[in-house]
Amino acid sequence: MAEQNHEQSGFFDKPENIRKMLRVFYVICALLVIVDLIVNRHIYHDWENIPAFYAIYGFVGCVVLVLIATEMRKFLMRKEDYYDE
Repeated sequence: MAEQNHEQSGFFDKPENIRKMLRVFYVICALLVIVDLIVNRHIYHDWENIPAFYAIYGFVGCVVLVLIATEMRKFLMRKEDYYDE
């Protein structure tokens, strides 16, 4: 009897599941923006009045972290056989 090679495919291996998850994330993002416009926040600084300030702040922070990490990689990176020497 020939052995059948049935690998189990994961949830994220199916494109339709990825599309469903992206739709869910987009809906959640839209709801969070709507809630941000409705909820009365107690602000301490004037720039917190900018619509979607915290989303922009978080995005810029992530971009800055990636840029800093790519620069740090230049002087922190070791050769592949660093510990073998």
